[in-house]
Amino acid sequence: MQYNPVELIIKKRDGMVLTESEISFFIAAYLKDQIPEYQMAAFLMCFYFQGALPEEISALTKSYIESGERLHFDQGLLVADKHSTGGVGDKISLMLAPIAAALGLYVPMISGRGLGHTGGTLDKLEAIPGFNTQYSMEDFKALVLKHGYALVGQSAAMVPADKRIYALRDVTATVESPALITASIMSKKIAEGAKYLVIDLKIGSGAFMPNLRRAKELAGHLIATGESFGQKVKVVFSNMNSPLGHAVGNALESIEAIEYLKGNYLKDTYEITTALVAQMLIMAGKARDFASAEAMIRRVVEDGSALAKFAEIISAQKGNPHVIEDYSLFDQARYQLPILATSTGYVHEIDSRAIGYALVRVKAGRMQTSDALDYSAGAMLYPKIGDQIKAGDQIGILHCNDQAQGETVVNMIRDAYQIAESPKEHEKLIYEII
Repeated sequence: MQYNPVELIIKKRDGMVLTESEISFFIAAYLKDQIPEYQMAAFLMCFYFQGALPEEISALTKSYIESGERLHFDQGLLVADKHSTGGVGDKISLMLAPIAAALGLYVPMISGRGLGHTGGTLDKLEAIPGFNTQYSMEDFKALVLKHGYALVGQSAAMVPADKRIYALRDVTATVESPALITASIMSKKIAEGAKYLVIDLKIGSGAFMPNLRRAKELAGHLIATGESFGQKVKVVFSNMNSPLGHAVGNALESIEAIEYLKGNYLKDTYEITTALVAQMLIMAGKARDFASAEAMIRRVVEDGSALAKFAEIISAQKGNPHVIEDYSLFDQARYQLPILATSTGYVHEIDSRAIGYALVRVKAGRMQTSDALDYSAGAMLYPKIGDQIKAGDQIGILHCNDQAQGETVVNMIRDAYQIAESPKEHEKLIYEII
């Protein structure tokens, strides 16, 4: 059915509810270039300010899915995935996917690139020499069926509406809309064929969600939308006030993930990885409760089968599996600059977002999708909120290839740590699971 785009924009602008037919028309017409970008921008801004009812979000998600191809797996396969809303030092997917696959789940993981202060799983994987993340839908499915998982980028055939609209959201200040975030996340996760989905919804200084109240609003949309398509969804609310783990930066984070799979755990990455994989196993019926799931997870790390799965997928996706034993095969930064504390006390706050943006200056991240990355650039950062430090202690080490720019970034990272004399409690890492 044909509609007048201006009338639909006015209807949504004035707080009225759009029908599934109206939303489907608008998205399809935009993809056919029958609706110009300025009208789509207005349409998105209406969703940003007016919000959306569950049926509108489901209709938007459906229109995204129907814009491209969709993967289907046999009913008997336990197909599960995880999505993170993004953070600083978030390399969890690199550990989670091989662990889940080693435990008999099938994980068709479609990942993204870093932009702004947050890193991207694809960039970390591509720090591994030769690693290929671009596959057709058919080849992606074949990788998952053969190896139990695959880590790829979004193909042109999968949810092209989301890919095009996300680029427009990025330049029209509509990224943070819960309705648009939901349609973007869920369309990809439903189209890839995952029956069970756990979402790591991050909250805090290094996340897009500033507080638990806003995060719960988004979680409600995600769960309701998944259920409307027959998908089981759990949401883990996690703390993103401190960078995750020690490593921030593509090669450094890949190395930290490999160390994890060798059994060299860090407290925060262990807690989050275990919580997320456990929820996948419980939803899929592979574990009866968290304790049994945790025991299963530890077993496949400690017996080497999860690391073997990672080596297997590196080889399958054309990467060099020898990086697992020889970290010198990763790009190496020319300079390693110490980041030293200038005062004594307790870490009260960490501006993780500022750290992420500072590292963009040494090309560990990007501000525009066209920006080139330096895979070797990044930082090793050690204190967490609540830790006690002394003046002169090493907060971390900056890895970079531009010494002058590096000195500036060292100061920016140091300034991101707020240190006070009074003790500060260590913060809870996982707030809640729904």
